[in-house]
Amino acid sequence: MQERTGLVTLQGNAVTLLGPELKVGVKAPDFTLLKNDMSPASLADYKGKVIVLSVVPSLDTPVCDTQTRKFNEQAAALGDNVVILTVSVDLPFAQARWCGAAGVDKVVTLSDHREAAFGASYGLLIAGLRLLARAVLVIDTQGVIQYVQLVAEVATEPDYEAALAAAQKLV
Repeated sequence: MQERTGLVTLQGNAVTLLGPELKVGVKAPDFTLLKNDMSPASLADYKGKVIVLSVVPSLDTPVCDTQTRKFNEQAAALGDNVVILTVSVDLPFAQARWCGAAGVDKVVTLSDHREAAFGASYGLLIAGLRLLARAVLVIDTQGVIQYVQLVAEVATEPDYEAALAAAQKLV
């Protein structure tokens, strides 16, 4: 598996990402993740919608909590043709508990805990930690990546405005 270094830090310490670098204009890799009820979810399930893919290490950390809440607040304004998916390696049960406690009801949380295959195919798996790097991708209705932000320091928030503007342009 491809290893990439020098792109991301975690609390100031360099980490290695596993998997390819995804760029604008590339077809988004398919995935199978788990919904909160343990049923599978794939990229194909959201075909025909603009997808904002919000990737976080764990919902139970302050920055991931903030990121998911902010996207949840913006979800309704984006309209029915846009779906916001938050992906982490948290167990589906933990994601469901967190969403209930946080009042998050518009963002769909999906788990990559079983095999971390999403993280590896999207180039966001942090070697040795089995966590995902913080990133936001926007995928158009044809499944092509139109926006990518790999956040350089995992402990900082993404550029919400740029991601939402990219999604809005596709609606």
